Amino acid sequence: MAKQNQYIPSVVFHPGETLAEKLAEMEMGPKEFALRTGKPEKTIIAILSGKSAITPDMAVQFETVTKIPANFWMNHQRSYDEFIAREKHKTVIDDAIAWAKQFPLNDMIKKGWLPPVGSIREKTMAILTFFGFSNHTGWEEYYFNQTLKLNFRISLAETNEPYAISAWLRKGELQAAELKANDYSEKSFKEALPGLKSLMATHPDDFFIQLQSICLRAGVKVVHTPCINKAPISGSTRWLNDTPLIQLTGRYKRNDSFWFTFFHEAGHIILHGKKDVFLEKVDYSDKDNQKEAEADEFAVKWTLTEEEEAEIIDAAPLSEEDIRAFAKQFNTHPGIIIGRLQHKKIIPYSLGQEYLEPVIFE
Repeated sequence: MAKQNQYIPSVVFHPGETLAEKLAEMEMGPKEFALRTGKPEKTIIAILSGKSAITPDMAVQFETVTKIPANFWMNHQRSYDEFIAREKHKTVIDDAIAWAKQFPLNDMIKKGWLPPVGSIREKTMAILTFFGFSNHTGWEEYYFNQTLKLNFRISLAETNEPYAISAWLRKGELQAAELKANDYSEKSFKEALPGLKSLMATHPDDFFIQLQSICLRAGVKVVHTPCINKAPISGSTRWLNDTPLIQLTGRYKRNDSFWFTFFHEAGHIILHGKKDVFLEKVDYSDKDNQKEAEADEFAVKWTLTEEEEAEIIDAAPLSEEDIRAFAKQFNTHPGIIIGRLQHKKIIPYSLGQEYLEPVIFE
Protein backbone atom coordinates (compact mmCIF):
# COMPACT_ATOMS: atom_id res chain seq x y z
CA MET A 1 0.00 0.00 0.00
CA ALA A 2 1.23 3.51 -0.73
CA LYS A 3 2.86 5.51 2.02
CA GLN A 4 0.69 8.08 3.73
CA ASN A 5 0.53 11.41 1.86
CA GLN A 6 2.18 9.91 -1.23
CA TYR A 7 0.54 11.35 -4.33
CA ILE A 8 -0.46 8.77 -6.92
CA PRO A 9 -1.99 10.33 -10.05
CA SER A 10 -5.12 8.76 -11.49
CA VAL A 11 -3.59 8.65 -14.95
CA VAL A 12 -0.08 9.05 -16.39
CA PHE A 13 0.57 9.38 -20.11
CA HIS A 14 3.36 7.63 -21.93
CA PRO A 15 6.40 9.91 -22.49
CA GLY A 16 5.94 9.30 -26.21
CA GLU A 17 3.04 11.75 -26.12
CA THR A 18 5.33 14.46 -24.72
CA LEU A 19 7.92 13.61 -27.36
CA ALA A 20 5.30 13.90 -30.11
CA GLU A 21 4.31 17.34 -28.84
CA LYS A 22 7.94 18.45 -28.76
CA LEU A 23 8.63 17.18 -32.28
CA ALA A 24 5.55 19.04 -33.52
CA GLU A 25 6.85 22.19 -31.83
CA MET A 26 10.25 21.66 -33.49
CA GLU A 27 8.54 20.87 -36.82
CA MET A 28 10.55 17.67 -36.97
CA GLY A 29 9.28 14.29 -38.16
CA PRO A 30 10.21 10.89 -36.65
CA LYS A 31 12.54 10.09 -39.55
CA GLU A 32 14.69 13.19 -38.97
CA PHE A 33 14.58 12.73 -35.18
CA ALA A 34 15.75 9.15 -35.61
CA LEU A 35 18.62 10.34 -37.76
CA ARG A 36 19.63 13.06 -35.28
CA THR A 37 19.53 10.71 -32.27
CA GLY A 38 21.13 7.76 -34.02
CA LYS A 39 18.18 5.47 -33.29
CA PRO A 40 16.19 3.31 -35.74
CA GLU A 41 13.10 5.03 -37.09
CA LYS A 42 10.93 2.05 -36.07
CA THR A 43 12.12 2.52 -32.46
CA ILE A 44 11.14 6.20 -32.48
CA ILE A 45 7.75 5.34 -33.99
CA ALA A 46 7.22 2.69 -31.30
CA ILE A 47 7.97 5.25 -28.59
CA LEU A 48 5.66 7.84 -30.15
CA SER A 49 2.85 5.26 -30.25
CA GLY A 50 3.42 4.24 -26.62
CA LYS A 51 4.56 0.74 -27.51
CA SER A 52 8.17 1.07 -26.40
CA ALA A 53 9.99 2.62 -23.44
CA ILE A 54 12.66 5.31 -23.37
CA THR A 55 15.94 3.83 -22.12
CA PRO A 56 18.66 5.81 -20.27
CA ASP A 57 20.76 5.76 -23.42
CA MET A 58 17.86 7.19 -25.44
CA ALA A 59 17.16 9.83 -22.79
CA VAL A 60 20.70 11.18 -23.12
CA GLN A 61 20.42 11.27 -26.93
CA PHE A 62 16.97 12.93 -26.72
CA GLU A 63 18.41 15.60 -24.39
CA THR A 64 20.90 16.66 -27.08
CA VAL A 65 18.25 17.10 -29.74
CA THR A 66 15.23 18.34 -27.73
CA LYS A 67 17.17 20.35 -25.10
CA ILE A 68 14.96 18.62 -22.50
CA PRO A 69 17.11 17.07 -19.71
CA ALA A 70 17.63 13.32 -19.74
CA ASN A 71 16.32 13.02 -16.18
CA PHE A 72 12.97 14.46 -17.34
CA TRP A 73 12.58 11.64 -19.86
CA MET A 74 13.68 9.03 -17.36
CA ASN A 75 11.39 10.31 -14.59
CA HIS A 76 8.51 10.46 -17.04
CA GLN A 77 9.16 6.90 -18.16
CA ARG A 78 9.51 5.71 -14.57
CA SER A 79 6.22 7.36 -13.55
CA TYR A 80 4.47 5.79 -16.51
CA ASP A 81 5.91 2.34 -15.76
CA GLU A 82 4.80 2.60 -12.14
CA PHE A 83 1.34 3.70 -13.25
CA ILE A 84 1.01 0.70 -15.56
CA ALA A 85 2.26 -1.64 -12.82
CA ARG A 86 -0.30 -0.24 -10.39
CA GLU A 87 -3.06 -0.65 -12.96
CA LYS A 88 -2.07 -4.29 -13.40
CA HIS A 89 -1.95 -4.72 -9.62
CA LYS A 90 -5.58 -3.64 -9.41
CA THR A 91 -6.45 -6.98 -10.99
CA VAL A 92 -4.43 -8.73 -8.30
CA ILE A 93 -6.37 -6.81 -5.65
CA ASP A 94 -9.71 -7.67 -7.26
CA ASP A 95 -8.73 -11.33 -7.32
CA ALA A 96 -7.88 -11.17 -3.59
CA ILE A 97 -11.14 -9.58 -2.39
CA ALA A 98 -12.87 -12.89 -1.67
CA TRP A 99 -9.78 -14.00 0.26
CA ALA A 100 -9.65 -10.77 2.26
CA LYS A 101 -13.28 -11.15 3.33
CA GLN A 102 -12.29 -14.28 5.28
CA PHE A 103 -10.45 -12.15 7.85
CA PRO A 104 -12.07 -10.31 10.79
CA LEU A 105 -11.27 -7.04 9.05
CA ASN A 106 -13.50 -4.78 11.11
CA ASP A 107 -12.09 -6.10 14.36
CA MET A 108 -8.55 -5.66 13.05
CA ILE A 109 -9.36 -2.07 12.10
CA LYS A 110 -10.95 -1.48 15.51
CA LYS A 111 -7.79 -2.70 17.24
CA GLY A 112 -5.59 -0.53 15.02
CA TRP A 113 -3.96 -3.42 13.20
CA LEU A 114 -5.25 -2.09 9.88
CA PRO A 115 -5.85 1.52 8.80
CA PRO A 116 -9.44 2.81 9.08
CA VAL A 117 -10.35 2.42 5.40
CA GLY A 118 -13.87 1.89 4.11
CA SER A 119 -14.01 0.10 0.78
CA ILE A 120 -13.33 -3.60 0.44
CA ARG A 121 -10.60 -2.89 -2.14
CA GLU A 122 -8.81 -0.65 0.37
CA LYS A 123 -9.22 -3.28 3.07
CA THR A 124 -7.83 -5.92 0.71
CA MET A 125 -4.79 -3.76 -0.01
CA ALA A 126 -4.37 -3.15 3.73
CA ILE A 127 -4.49 -6.83 4.69
CA LEU A 128 -1.93 -7.71 2.00
CA THR A 129 0.36 -5.00 3.33
CA PHE A 130 -0.21 -6.22 6.90
CA PHE A 131 1.05 -9.67 5.93
CA GLY A 132 3.76 -8.37 3.62
CA PHE A 133 2.51 -10.23 0.54
CA SER A 134 1.90 -8.72 -2.89
CA ASN A 135 -0.86 -11.27 -3.62
CA HIS A 136 -3.05 -13.67 -1.70
CA THR A 137 -1.56 -16.77 -3.29
CA GLY A 138 1.70 -15.99 -1.50
CA TRP A 139 -0.20 -16.03 1.81
CA GLU A 140 -1.66 -19.44 0.94
CA GLU A 141 1.77 -20.84 0.09
CA TYR A 142 3.14 -19.59 3.40
CA TYR A 143 0.36 -20.48 5.83
CA PHE A 144 -1.24 -23.47 4.08
CA ASN A 145 1.53 -25.11 2.07
CA GLN A 146 4.47 -24.24 4.34
CA THR A 147 6.62 -23.18 1.40
CA LEU A 148 9.10 -21.53 3.79
CA LYS A 149 9.25 -24.14 6.54
CA LEU A 150 12.24 -22.45 8.16
CA ASN A 151 9.95 -19.56 9.07
CA PHE A 152 6.58 -21.20 9.59
CA ARG A 153 6.53 -24.92 10.26
CA ILE A 154 2.84 -25.77 10.56
CA SER A 155 -0.07 -25.62 8.15
CA LEU A 156 -3.17 -23.72 9.24
CA ALA A 157 -5.22 -25.26 6.42
CA GLU A 158 -7.04 -27.67 8.72
CA THR A 159 -7.70 -25.31 11.62
CA ASN A 160 -11.20 -23.94 12.09
CA GLU A 161 -10.22 -20.31 11.55
CA PRO A 162 -6.90 -20.16 9.65
CA TYR A 163 -7.40 -16.57 8.51
CA ALA A 164 -7.99 -15.07 11.95
CA ILE A 165 -5.25 -17.21 13.51
CA SER A 166 -2.73 -16.17 10.87
CA ALA A 167 -3.62 -12.51 11.48
CA TRP A 168 -3.06 -12.92 15.22
CA LEU A 169 0.29 -14.64 14.63
CA ARG A 170 1.37 -11.98 12.15
CA LYS A 171 0.57 -9.21 14.62
CA GLY A 172 2.84 -10.92 17.12
CA GLU A 173 5.67 -10.95 14.59
CA LEU A 174 5.22 -7.23 13.97
CA GLN A 175 5.23 -6.52 17.70
CA ALA A 176 8.32 -8.67 18.19
CA ALA A 177 10.15 -6.75 15.46
CA GLU A 178 9.86 -3.62 17.60
CA LEU A 179 11.62 -5.25 20.57
CA LYS A 180 15.37 -5.52 21.00
CA ALA A 181 16.51 -8.65 22.84
CA ASN A 182 19.88 -10.00 23.84
CA ASP A 183 21.09 -13.13 22.10
CA TYR A 184 19.11 -16.06 23.46
CA SER A 185 20.77 -17.93 26.30
CA GLU A 186 19.07 -21.03 27.69
CA LYS A 187 21.20 -20.69 30.80
CA SER A 188 20.09 -17.08 31.35
CA PHE A 189 16.45 -17.95 30.73
CA LYS A 190 16.55 -20.80 33.23
CA GLU A 191 18.24 -18.54 35.76
CA ALA A 192 15.47 -15.97 35.23
CA LEU A 193 12.68 -18.40 36.09
CA PRO A 194 12.84 -18.01 39.90
CA GLY A 195 12.58 -14.24 39.51
CA LEU A 196 9.65 -14.67 37.16
CA LYS A 197 7.98 -16.94 39.70
CA SER A 198 8.41 -14.25 42.36
CA LEU A 199 6.91 -11.72 39.94
CA MET A 200 3.95 -14.08 39.54
CA ALA A 201 3.60 -14.30 43.31
CA THR A 202 3.30 -10.53 43.75
CA HIS A 203 1.64 -9.69 40.40
CA PRO A 204 2.31 -5.91 40.57
CA ASP A 205 0.48 -3.44 38.35
CA ASP A 206 3.44 -3.31 35.97
CA PHE A 207 3.85 -7.09 35.93
CA PHE A 208 3.94 -7.31 32.14
CA ILE A 209 6.57 -4.62 31.71
CA GLN A 210 8.77 -6.41 34.24
CA LEU A 211 8.09 -9.79 32.66
CA GLN A 212 8.98 -8.53 29.22
CA SER A 213 12.15 -6.82 30.45
CA ILE A 214 13.44 -9.90 32.32
CA CYS A 215 12.83 -12.12 29.30
CA LEU A 216 14.47 -9.71 26.86
CA ARG A 217 17.66 -9.82 28.91
CA ALA A 218 17.65 -13.61 28.49
CA GLY A 219 17.00 -13.29 24.75
CA VAL A 220 13.28 -14.16 24.79
CA LYS A 221 10.71 -11.80 23.30
CA VAL A 222 7.30 -11.71 25.00
CA VAL A 223 4.40 -9.77 23.50
CA HIS A 224 0.76 -9.27 24.40
CA THR A 225 -1.51 -9.61 21.38
CA PRO A 226 -5.21 -9.28 22.21
CA CYS A 227 -7.59 -11.93 20.94
CA ILE A 228 -9.42 -11.10 17.74
CA ASN A 229 -12.72 -12.48 16.53
CA LYS A 230 -12.60 -16.15 15.52
CA ALA A 231 -9.15 -16.74 17.04
CA PRO A 232 -9.67 -18.19 20.55
CA ILE A 233 -5.98 -18.49 21.39
CA SER A 234 -4.38 -18.31 24.84
CA GLY A 235 -0.78 -18.21 23.70
CA SER A 236 1.83 -19.27 21.20
CA THR A 237 5.52 -20.11 21.09
CA ARG A 238 7.77 -20.11 18.05
CA TRP A 239 11.25 -19.11 17.03
CA LEU A 240 11.88 -16.18 14.74
CA ASN A 241 15.30 -17.06 13.37
CA ASP A 242 17.36 -17.51 16.55
CA THR A 243 15.03 -15.66 18.91
CA PRO A 244 12.16 -17.38 20.75
CA LEU A 245 8.87 -15.52 20.83
CA ILE A 246 6.13 -15.99 23.41
CA GLN A 247 2.85 -14.42 22.31
CA LEU A 248 0.10 -14.10 24.94
CA THR A 249 -3.50 -12.90 24.83
CA GLY A 250 -4.48 -12.81 28.50
CA ARG A 251 -7.65 -14.37 27.14
CA TYR A 252 -9.33 -15.15 30.48
CA LYS A 253 -8.24 -11.87 32.08
CA ARG A 254 -7.22 -13.55 35.35
CA ASN A 255 -3.73 -13.94 36.71
CA ASP A 256 -3.82 -17.71 37.33
CA SER A 257 -4.57 -18.47 33.67
CA PHE A 258 -2.11 -15.89 32.40
CA TRP A 259 0.84 -17.16 34.43
CA PHE A 260 0.13 -20.81 33.73
CA THR A 261 0.08 -20.02 30.01
CA PHE A 262 3.32 -18.05 30.25
CA PHE A 263 5.19 -20.87 32.02
CA HIS A 264 3.65 -23.39 29.60
CA GLU A 265 5.13 -21.41 26.69
CA ALA A 266 8.44 -21.03 28.52
CA GLY A 267 8.45 -24.81 28.88
CA HIS A 268 8.17 -25.21 25.12
CA ILE A 269 11.24 -23.01 24.65
CA ILE A 270 13.39 -24.86 27.15
CA LEU A 271 12.16 -28.40 26.45
CA HIS A 272 11.40 -28.47 22.74
CA GLY A 273 13.83 -26.31 20.80
CA LYS A 274 13.38 -24.44 17.56
CA LYS A 275 11.60 -26.84 15.23
CA ASP A 276 7.94 -26.43 16.23
CA VAL A 277 5.22 -23.81 16.39
CA PHE A 278 2.91 -24.20 19.36
CA LEU A 279 -0.60 -22.77 19.50
CA GLU A 280 -2.48 -23.15 22.77
CA LYS A 281 -6.22 -23.91 22.74
CA VAL A 282 -6.09 -24.56 18.97
CA ASP A 283 -6.27 -27.92 17.23
CA TYR A 284 -4.01 -28.35 14.20
CA SER A 285 -2.64 -31.31 12.27
CA ASP A 286 0.95 -31.01 13.51
CA LYS A 287 0.05 -30.66 17.18
CA ASP A 288 2.21 -32.86 19.41
CA ASN A 289 0.11 -33.79 22.45
CA GLN A 290 3.10 -35.28 24.25
CA LYS A 291 4.96 -31.98 24.03
CA GLU A 292 1.85 -30.14 25.21
CA ALA A 293 1.68 -32.43 28.23
CA GLU A 294 5.36 -31.81 28.98
CA ALA A 295 4.81 -28.04 28.78
CA ASP A 296 1.84 -28.40 31.16
CA GLU A 297 4.06 -30.28 33.63
CA PHE A 298 6.64 -27.50 33.36
CA ALA A 299 3.97 -24.88 34.10
CA VAL A 300 2.70 -26.86 37.09
CA LYS A 301 6.24 -27.01 38.46
CA TRP A 302 6.67 -23.24 38.29
CA THR A 303 3.20 -22.15 39.43
CA LEU A 304 2.21 -24.70 42.10
CA THR A 305 3.68 -28.19 42.22
CA GLU A 306 1.51 -31.27 42.68
CA GLU A 307 3.16 -31.88 46.06
CA GLU A 308 2.36 -28.35 47.18
CA GLU A 309 -1.17 -28.74 45.88
CA ALA A 310 -1.62 -31.98 47.84
CA GLU A 311 -0.40 -30.32 51.04
CA ILE A 312 -2.93 -27.53 50.59
CA ILE A 313 -5.78 -29.96 49.96
CA ASP A 314 -4.86 -31.99 53.04
CA ALA A 315 -5.19 -28.85 55.15
CA ALA A 316 -8.83 -28.26 54.13
CA PRO A 317 -11.05 -26.58 55.13
CA LEU A 318 -9.02 -23.50 54.33
CA SER A 319 -9.40 -20.05 55.81
CA GLU A 320 -8.30 -16.86 54.08
CA GLU A 321 -5.25 -16.82 56.35
CA ASP A 322 -4.43 -20.41 55.32
CA ILE A 323 -4.55 -19.62 51.61
CA ARG A 324 -2.36 -16.55 51.97
CA ALA A 325 0.07 -18.42 54.24
CA PHE A 326 0.39 -21.25 51.72
CA ALA A 327 0.92 -18.76 48.93
CA LYS A 328 3.75 -17.13 50.87
CA GLN A 329 5.24 -20.51 51.82
CA PHE A 330 5.30 -21.76 48.22
CA ASN A 331 6.18 -18.38 46.66
CA THR A 332 3.05 -18.29 44.56
CA HIS A 333 -0.05 -16.12 44.40
CA PRO A 334 -3.28 -16.89 46.28
CA GLY A 335 -5.08 -16.69 42.95
CA ILE A 336 -2.87 -19.50 41.62
CA ILE A 337 -4.00 -21.72 44.50
CA ILE A 338 -7.67 -20.87 43.97
CA GLY A 339 -7.38 -21.35 40.22
CA ARG A 340 -5.83 -24.80 40.68
CA LEU A 341 -8.54 -25.87 43.12
CA GLN A 342 -11.22 -24.61 40.73
CA HIS A 343 -9.59 -26.39 37.79
CA LYS A 344 -9.47 -29.65 39.75
CA LYS A 345 -13.14 -29.10 40.68
CA ILE A 346 -12.27 -29.23 44.35
CA ILE A 347 -14.09 -25.93 44.78
CA PRO A 348 -16.67 -24.36 42.42
CA TYR A 349 -15.70 -21.44 40.21
CA SER A 350 -18.01 -19.25 42.25
CA LEU A 351 -15.70 -19.49 45.28
CA GLY A 352 -12.46 -17.63 45.78
CA GLN A 353 -12.94 -14.97 43.13
CA GLU A 354 -11.61 -12.33 45.52
CA TYR A 355 -8.16 -13.96 45.41
CA LEU A 356 -7.84 -13.63 41.64
CA GLU A 357 -6.15 -10.59 40.13
CA PRO A 358 -7.24 -9.06 36.82
CA VAL A 359 -4.73 -9.10 33.99
CA ILE A 360 -4.42 -5.55 32.69
CA PHE A 361 -1.77 -4.71 30.09
CA GLU A 362 -2.22 -0.99 29.61
